Amino acid sequence: MTSYVQAASLWWEGRLRTGVALRLSPGGEATPVSSIGESEPVRTLPGTLLPGLVDAHVHAGLVDLATVRAGGIAGVWDLGSEPAFIAGLARSTRRDLPRIRYTGPFLIAPGGYPSDRAWAPRGSWREIDSAAAATEAVWEAASAGATLIKVTAHAGGPQLRLFTMTAVVDAAHDRGLPVVVHAEGPGTVATAYEAGADLLAHTPWTEPLDRGLIRACAERMRWISTLDIHGWGVPTPELATAVANLRRFLEYGGRVHYGTDLGNGPLIPGVNPREIRALQSAGLTPNDILQSMTGPDVTWLPGGLDLDPARFADTLATARVLDDTVRPRLP
Repeated sequence: MTSYVQAASLWWEGRLRTGVALRLSPGGEATPVSSIGESEPVRTLPGTLLPGLVDAHVHAGLVDLATVRAGGIAGVWDLGSEPAFIAGLARSTRRDLPRIRYTGPFLIAPGGYPSDRAWAPRGSWREIDSAAAATEAVWEAASAGATLIKVTAHAGGPQLRLFTMTAVVDAAHDRGLPVVVHAEGPGTVATAYEAGADLLAHTPWTEPLDRGLIRACAERMRWISTLDIHGWGVPTPELATAVANLRRFLEYGGRVHYGTDLGNGPLIPGVNPREIRALQSAGLTPNDILQSMTGPDVTWLPGGLDLDPARFADTLATARVLDDTVRPRLP
């Protein structure tokens, strides 16, 4: 059954409006409407409604996703968990979990990152060493429900050869799936670009990138931000490098997704105002940031949305995912 909800204001597609309600379909799709039939039941709320907030980089095996949803995140992209675990979580009927989109296992060179890291559970990576193995790994991940494919390019250990990574990309694109690359260290961003990858899992932080490479990335790739992993609120050289790379990427027209790498250190399990402020320091406006982090579902800000740059991050950190537990205020 279709239902309607209205708040004091609505942020949708880059605009903050009043006098507009949302029509909610049984499947969870929301559509702004300017008029409602008199006989239609309407939930009326204070504050602001907006599309659901999405964190495009989490590791569900390392965090409590119920806490993440309680912190205002309606959807997550899991970019590295044990495949059976994350597939089961995504199929769960639990209503306290965010909507989950997930990759298959990390596709890595034999002995490569993150197989040498204690935090990576066994089964969360898959070693490949040929184009045939790359194609098989992609097809198995897609058959298991993955809607993203993740590859690693880590200069600190064994790396996939370019033709193997290209084979991953080709196989993924044949299935209509984007490829996200963990690129860390000299030469890795160029390899990801040359292979045809669609996204970087992190804003590059290990060194300033060549302007020509950044321009090329901006024309075709998207970057996931993850700025707050560099110091968790304390300024560091890595944060400064990442922000400078991101600023230039944005100047060349690049698109960024808000993502935090939840599970990597003491990050805030929900909307992270430190990540938002770091994005602002790279040149994004509040409207830009909302467009980088909104997706399906509906978010509610009980106190209303404040687009003033000085107050925006803290305002957004009060977000709640709209569901049946949100009690209406009778008109």
